[in-house]
Amino acid sequence: MSKPSISEAVDNIENLLAVMDDAYWEASSVEKKDCIYSIVSLLQEERAELAKLSIQDHGLVYEPVSSVFKRLQPKLNDLRRNLDDVVMRTQTAAQLEQLISRVVAMIN
Repeated sequence: MSKPSISEAVDNIENLLAVMDDAYWEASSVEKKDCIYSIVSLLQEERAELAKLSIQDHGLVYEPVSSVFKRLQPKLNDLRRNLDDVVMRTQTAAQLEQLISRVVAMIN
């Protein structure tokens, strides 16, 4: 799989953040909400760092920018394994599964 451009990475992060917002409100316990919130915080930090880049850079190959973004991979993998327990709506779970795969591939 080829590495995404910075523009594609921004899109993947934005899309995952939108679906994670749905998942947060659908979560049935404080522990599940905490797990989702932790992931959202890391995604927002990476998004903030990417927003500092020049628009001319958006065609370049993406590399994680924030120092904490690599910590996101185990959290996303754990969420993906436990989607059925964390997310109640089938549509949200399906969207998360697809988007988590994209973002994990970006981190590697």
